[in-house]
Amino acid sequence: MHPHTANGNPRLSLWRRVREYAVPPSMIETATARRGTGDWAGACAAAGIDVDLRLRTLARTHGRDLAARVRSDLRHLAPDLLRWHMPRVAPDGLLRPGLTVALARYGHEDPVHLVVRTPPAWADGGQRISLALWDTGRLGAAARHHPHPRPAPRFRLDLHRHLWDARRTGELRARTGVGRPTTGPEPPGPELLPPGHHCAVDRWADEARIVLHDAGRTAGTVTVRIDAAHRLLLTVADDGGDEGPRITPTGPAASAPPLPVLPEAATHVLPDLDLLRTGAIEAERLHPLVAAALAPDRAATGPPPAAERTGQPHIVECRGARHRIGLVHGVLVPLDHSPDEIRREELLAALTGTPLPCLRVIDRAHRRPDCLTGVRERLDHGDIAGALAVVENLLGPNARLRGGPLRDELEAAAHRRITYGLYRSGLSGPAPAWLYPARPRPDDRRAHPRHATVD
Repeated sequence: MHPHTANGNPRLSLWRRVREYAVPPSMIETATARRGTGDWAGACAAAGIDVDLRLRTLARTHGRDLAARVRSDLRHLAPDLLRWHMPRVAPDGLLRPGLTVALARYGHEDPVHLVVRTPPAWADGGQRISLALWDTGRLGAAARHHPHPRPAPRFRLDLHRHLWDARRTGELRARTGVGRPTTGPEPPGPELLPPGHHCAVDRWADEARIVLHDAGRTAGTVTVRIDAAHRLLLTVADDGGDEGPRITPTGPAASAPPLPVLPEAATHVLPDLDLLRTGAIEAERLHPLVAAALAPDRAATGPPPAAERTGQPHIVECRGARHRIGLVHGVLVPLDHSPDEIRREELLAALTGTPLPCLRVIDRAHRRPDCLTGVRERLDHGDIAGALAVVENLLGPNARLRGGPLRDELEAAAHRRITYGLYRSGLSGPAPAWLYPARPRPDDRRAHPRHATVD
């Protein structure tokens, strides 16, 4: 790994953190095992996805044939892989809020869509995702309080099934252009693409034809949205035509009919590909299905297991001597001080005295441990079990947290989960400040807009 490469590139640094915390190995392992047994609902539960659909109801309203097609797709849905590829926003790499993404479309006239939805920003605690069906003719109860219940045209995973369908993951290598000669248009000049872009220009022509074919056309123009301030028009001819693709800046479109949009997944280079090419991440730390497609020569065994506690105590310099701090009955305590001495020192500290160095180390571990950043990242991405495991590994399973940033983070995560539950039940709109406390952030993480798109 070359950490300096990622540290010098904010995009790579952000995606490396996302890959480390957003989809933990335990989630991938559990979801894969349940999917392997045919338990698609259990796999979704393991991946933090709430199921808002009933196949029996679908069979009654739309027929058994459609229900069978949906059931087949659900059995091959890899929910952990879907979470891996979901759109995210800067500066924290959290799921893009208030989004509806189509996974599959059934029928052409009044189609039914299999969709996933992310909650609005005020209810995104736990980073949960919901799985539902969307019918153009009726709006389900689960979507009535969603800010954008219709599938977003920019985020179409029905045209990128290899990002969630276990039957199609082998297509990822070809769809990202790995191992293939560049066949797309030459990159436009700097007057068309912004500096430092991460656009997959060589894949645009082929991906645009997929979009046009889905619309029943063999040639035409699509809109390419690079970011909020940059849009281009991409015109492609028939597959057998001699005319190459053309990229032009957008012009006035007040009276022009809307054009198909190149999906976000086809616009930018896959982040995992950039991470591998720059050495910012090893293939073993990618999702196994992604690693198998992008780096088949390297075994995707997953990240190395976390180091287990060996039972050896921590050593602290205390009043000229080397003292030990370790776990006793599930609580972190100083091992080289008698209970009477500890009580006297705690009383002295309560009277504004200076406690023993051993007690200061324990107090700092409770209030602001070295692992606080990792705990915060796990909580932000919904990995509560992983965050608690880190805390228990440091302080012991029976420790009672003292006031400080660590306790504040855990309490804030609990409040956010309550807010999400109220949103799911339809009992609450945007939460008041007392119910949804702001997430504490270091100053350097406030430098970016809250919901800037991660490309």
